[in-house]
Amino acid sequence: MRGGGHRAGRAARKRRQKQESIVQSGINSICVLLLLSGHKHVSLLVSPITNLVSHSVSSVSLCHQPRYVRLMKFLHKREFTSTLLQPAHFTDTGRGLQTLKTIKPGELLISLPESCLLTSSTVLDSYLGEYIKRWKPRLSPLLALCVFLVCERHRGEASDWSPYIKVLPTTYTCPAYFTDDVMAVLPESVRRRASEQREAVREIHALHGDFFESLQPILSQPVKEVLTYEALRWAWCSVNTRSVFMSHPSNPFLSGHDVYALAPFLDLLNHRPDVQVQASFNEATCCYEIRNVSGTHQYKQAFINYGSHDNQRLMLEYGFVTSGNPHSVVYVDTDLLCEVLKGDRSLDQKIRFLRENNFLHNLTVSCEGPSWRLMTALRLLSLPQTLYHQWRAVLLGQAVCEDREQWSVQTAKTLCHRLLQDTHKAVDKISFLLQQCDQSTREQLDVVQALRQEERCILGSCLEALKGTQRQPDRLSPCQPDVDI
Repeated sequence: MRGGGHRAGRAARKRRQKQESIVQSGINSICVLLLLSGHKHVSLLVSPITNLVSHSVSSVSLCHQPRYVRLMKFLHKREFTSTLLQPAHFTDTGRGLQTLKTIKPGELLISLPESCLLTSSTVLDSYLGEYIKRWKPRLSPLLALCVFLVCERHRGEASDWSPYIKVLPTTYTCPAYFTDDVMAVLPESVRRRASEQREAVREIHALHGDFFESLQPILSQPVKEVLTYEALRWAWCSVNTRSVFMSHPSNPFLSGHDVYALAPFLDLLNHRPDVQVQASFNEATCCYEIRNVSGTHQYKQAFINYGSHDNQRLMLEYGFVTSGNPHSVVYVDTDLLCEVLKGDRSLDQKIRFLRENNFLHNLTVSCEGPSWRLMTALRLLSLPQTLYHQWRAVLLGQAVCEDREQWSVQTAKTLCHRLLQDTHKAVDKISFLLQQCDQSTREQLDVVQALRQEERCILGSCLEALKGTQRQPDRLSPCQPDVDI
């Protein structure tokens, strides 16, 4: 009886879920069709969608909001007809794209026509084209896109691309936006690159003032009020964080590699490190296409993969970090190595040797322990100058005596402890700053805080892994007698 009751209960639940799915599918199909035709009053139909099917991560549809209605009309006029996805807000990631039906493995997730893509060709064919074509030295494709975005935002509703620009973020959490206080709590290895990014954007703005001035005839306000550093920073981050890779033929009017394409709607897809997709421009269909390798269930968030990036790279390039990132590591900076080993009289020579052999980059620790590159560098650093003839062999994988191996392990632990101390101080400083900052700075600090907290976990796990490598006193093997570490 009990077994039969369970089966009946399961059957009833399955029927109810199927009915809900059918109703939901019908509602969403109607909603998307209404949106594509320009209907603006579909909020009652769309708003409760995901409450029927998702409990672990809740979401709310955004497609009834006026700016997304305008975006879909804009894309529909440019022959984008897909009804597989809709914009939604998710409790775990924020804005993203939700599937309206189950996407099977290998199935096409999105196909965006070339007419919807914003590329350097779009810019050169616009009112900016004549100004860019006659300007020397030639502009980069990146700068051309940035200037176009700023000018189009300045034009407001008169801009053809206004529906897209309206859904772009108004600010970003990548280093070009970071305040000095936020910069100060970054890991040392990231701080340098973050500073370089911020300075690079400042330099781009400073170096192209004359070109900006040449655009006065097409602007309704003074150039200095439109093409400001803040405006260019916004545009640079928009292109850098949201464009897809798309190789274009070389153009005589531009300088440098042209690989950028802004992809409205498609750029709402969020990154997840465990998702596999195939993404490229299809020359046969003239569409930028993404296929989902593993598939996605109905009403779940659809993801793409930006690449096998650790969280430091994701923060630098895109302004976010992702939890449970299998690629995450903590970097050991050369300055930290030198500080920890400053008592070694031959340290300068060893560091120079490592640099000449390209062995000072990507020295990392992960949850599993120190990387092979880090341990190899430490083994070389354990050798005295008298064993210089062995240095290259050690870089190629030759073992060292057990005492030197244990010295290398102990030094790795010391490095982890030093990094952990820095991380603890940074987390405390971030907590203090969060109590007295504005909303923009808070968003930046939230990203850095997540990065620092992840570092703390990685370093703790690495130290635990290193405990298992500690030698036993009765298992010592002799080192060469004339060598002191």
